[in-house]
Amino acid sequence: MSQLTKETLLKRLFHDPKNYPYGFSRSGDFSISESKALSEYGCLFAALVDGHYAPTDAEDKQFLNAALGHVDPASVQERAWVKYQKRINRPKTGSIYGSRPVANVEDDEVDSSDELDLDLES
Repeated sequence: MSQLTKETLLKRLFHDPKNYPYGFSRSGDFSISESKALSEYGCLFAALVDGHYAPTDAEDKQFLNAALGHVDPASVQERAWVKYQKRINRPKTGSIYGSRPVANVEDDEVDSSDELDLDLES
């Protein structure tokens, strides 16, 4: 595997096909400048946060502190990354069918003790 450098990470376009299959700009979650910043700087930011690339200058350290929540994001790139992380890590919304998990096959089997005794008199 080749050594990761800042230049190689900035040359890659960042995309997230799982959460944003049509791209950041078409999602409606991000402004035009935020979607461009995510596409251009996303690979670098992901490598910094995941620990695959160590910060080499003050800009990288500032971003890492902003991404970890130690300082408020100052640049458009930092704000876009923090917003992206909030969007993909938000809790899942409820269902109209309730919050109970789907029953297993074992749960569907009824014991004879659970059956109702109906006394039908005609």
